[in-house]
Amino acid sequence: MLTRKQLELLMFINERLKESGVPPSFDEMKEALDLASKSGIHRLIMALEERGFIRRLPNRARALEVVKLPDCLTPNAPPRGFSPSVIQGSLGRPQHAPAPRPSANDDNGGVVPVPVMGKIAAGVPISAIEHQTRTLSLPPDMIGNGEHYALEVEGDSMIDAGIFDGDMAVIRKSDTANMGDIVVALVDDEEATLKRFRRKGASIALEAANPAYETRIFGPDRVRVQGKLVGLIRRY
Repeated sequence: MLTRKQLELLMFINERLKESGVPPSFDEMKEALDLASKSGIHRLIMALEERGFIRRLPNRARALEVVKLPDCLTPNAPPRGFSPSVIQGSLGRPQHAPAPRPSANDDNGGVVPVPVMGKIAAGVPISAIEHQTRTLSLPPDMIGNGEHYALEVEGDSMIDAGIFDGDMAVIRKSDTANMGDIVVALVDDEEATLKRFRRKGASIALEAANPAYETRIFGPDRVRVQGKLVGLIRRY
């Protein structure tokens, strides 16, 4: 899943390559997407490259190749109007008191229903949180107190922490984190990612657990913690 801006950039590059065989410059991309700086374009290109949609060719200036388009689009589909799904409800909003947790004597057989809210990127941030898709039934001892949700992990940037592509991450809702916690972080109110939380002075660092990925550092007003990782479910 791509954010609106990522999709717009991908389609702009694809159309320019089809028209002229030459990819657009950073200035042209910045103007086409109405961004204030080239750093925003650089971040979008990194996201597209790491998710396998484009490839930068070595030793060639402005050398970009479109590897694939999203499955939901044909090559000629216009990017405008695309709107990624985002979570509805309390994530990213003031939290209310959690609902009472079922006890082992309840009719549900002693399990706790945990909503699955789509996918979360363990790579570069993506707009990845969707509407509730289904519900997991988990034992109370696995998750402890609090309000929880689950997200399917997409990407490999947390593999050294034992978190793999396709794992189901169980998250306890929280808007705070301690140094070293693995958290769901919301960047710029639109992109969600699963990373280790660090502080670098007044800034916040979102640290990968894979040397192939760089630590990303943001101002404190750009990152909001949405929850902490408390468990993993893996299918074999």
